[in-house]
Amino acid sequence: MSRIGHKVKAALFQVHSIAGLVLALLLALIALTGATMSFEDEIVDQLNAGIMQVAPRQTPPLMPDELVARLEAVPDFGKVASVTLSSDASAAVRVRFGRDEQGARRTSLYVDPYDAHVLGSPRGEEFFATVRRLHRWLLISGDAKGWGRQITGVAALGLIVMLISGVVLRWPRRASSVKMWLKPNLGLGGRALHRSLHAVIGTWVLPVYLVMTLTGLWYSFDWYKDGVVRLLSRPEVTAAKMQPKMSAKAPRAAGPTEPAQPIGFDRAWTTFRREEGDHFSRALLTLPAGPGTAIRIRSWPKDSTLDTTRDEFRIDAVTGQLASAERYADKTFGEKMIANLLDIHRGAVLGWPGKLVFMIAAALMPLFAVTGVLLYLSRRKLRPSRQRATLGNDAANRAGERQVAAIGNVEGELDSIELRQVR
Repeated sequence: MSRIGHKVKAALFQVHSIAGLVLALLLALIALTGATMSFEDEIVDQLNAGIMQVAPRQTPPLMPDELVARLEAVPDFGKVASVTLSSDASAAVRVRFGRDEQGARRTSLYVDPYDAHVLGSPRGEEFFATVRRLHRWLLISGDAKGWGRQITGVAALGLIVMLISGVVLRWPRRASSVKMWLKPNLGLGGRALHRSLHAVIGTWVLPVYLVMTLTGLWYSFDWYKDGVVRLLSRPEVTAAKMQPKMSAKAPRAAGPTEPAQPIGFDRAWTTFRREEGDHFSRALLTLPAGPGTAIRIRSWPKDSTLDTTRDEFRIDAVTGQLASAERYADKTFGEKMIANLLDIHRGAVLGWPGKLVFMIAAALMPLFAVTGVLLYLSRRKLRPSRQRATLGNDAANRAGERQVAAIGNVEGELDSIELRQVR
């Protein structure tokens, strides 16, 4: 390798080491919380199997507004923000509540669709909500509007730097040798074993980590999200997404203030059923958060296997008119990728085997933190011995310098030689 090549690898090694030491604990925390959520849906469904189903009856289920009215009549229940309805006559209705004046939100409920009888609160919901806030925003106040999302985004960028620099640092002379890339040498001990595990297992999980980071940046930086939308969406879709969000309610002319009409679900639900019939498996109806009157309805088809494969409608709650319909089947390949970004991020697009692989890869992140710190500490121990080797008479000094140069005069070169010994 040329002198310039040695200097480049030494500089990359310093960047790799510093980024790893600074971000080790943060990346381990983000990865472990992500691994915890890998099978959240399956775990929650299993924990709450007893309250998610009801006995089907001959009588028709309650309309959404009647069901909500019966719930809100109960003291301390608060205002309903959304309901999840199903085409399955034996499925319970899931009701979520809005935040109170203190910003707190009570846990959601499963409700009998025929008489609004409360079946219970889902177990595990609060636990996974806390884990999700820790994973995305580090429990920093403000959630998505706070600093937590930028910090996790910086950690993701740092991980990309470490992945790229790690590949360059361990590039073997025989790059086509699968054994050199993928087989750790478990017969070694101490520093050499740590180096082998760090490098080889890092190669195993590198594709998974790249997918995780490149999709995770979507949730951290608006500039990244806008760039992805421009790259993968049709021009008209990009223009629509870039427009500032407007209230669904048109501004009224100056004059006497009319009393606000109560916003309910029934008209939107009727319009949705007329549009979709029984082709959906479940539908989430969400009241507008602001002063508008447009209810958002997310609908999952019966053959859907992914949570992100859904249609989205906006229907005026007062007039029942369909304002917009965004159907998954009408999207281009790039737009479907954007729609499925969360399932790509957690490996769900590959089914449960994909989620398992992504979970294991995320759970391995602490291994790199531990081995990286151990390698750093072992290098610190080697420095005094290299310094002592340079003491003595001039001849001994020159011999010591030649020996140090042979094994690598910089830390990056030392690890490159150790890696060749591992191979």
